[in-house]
Amino acid sequence: MIQAAVKVLCCLPIPYTMKITRPVCTLMGIFPKGDSNNDTYNGGLSQSGNPIMSTLTHFDETGAAHMVDVGAKAVTQRLAVAEGCITMEPETLSMIIAGTHRKGDVLGIARIAGIMASKKTADLIPLCHPIALTHVSLQLDPEPSHHQVRCTATVKTAGQTGVEMEALTAVQVALLTIYDMCKAVDRGMTLTGIRLLEKSGGKTGEWRRFD
Repeated sequence: MIQAAVKVLCCLPIPYTMKITRPVCTLMGIFPKGDSNNDTYNGGLSQSGNPIMSTLTHFDETGAAHMVDVGAKAVTQRLAVAEGCITMEPETLSMIIAGTHRKGDVLGIARIAGIMASKKTADLIPLCHPIALTHVSLQLDPEPSHHQVRCTATVKTAGQTGVEMEALTAVQVALLTIYDMCKAVDRGMTLTGIRLLEKSGGKTGEWRRFD
């Protein structure tokens, strides 16, 4: 039911999706009565275990894009964790693990690239706020059984808006760096499973992926 409803919402123009409110969501079976005061489904669980709902805040009442005003928000400790993988030929992964690539330390360079990218997120994503990050770490784990490298990024700040985009950007650029460094020997590498795992802080509090 939820998947069908989300497909319907994705087909609607932005102004209409913004007007999907509690009664409609309740009828769809997405939004149980008495659980939340917000309006649209985003696929996560809150601390209470209920689906988290939110409006499309990057659009005004006419559907025009704008940068959200966060000036009145409280400064809180915010955290986001994201992950993604790059799959490759077994020989390519063996070369990365052994450190025999002629360009140098593939994982070390990818880690630095991801950290740098997280600090440039607002330059890449039009409506993101520039954020003073207090911590960025990337873990790059080779997984020989799946012929892939898994990247996990953790980003923190004390601020008025979240760092989900910074974590996702860090993961993608780190994986793209691995692709760039190894494409001469393996152009079939694939980026996959890029997703937010958890976030905390701000008005909506904690969110964790439940699949």
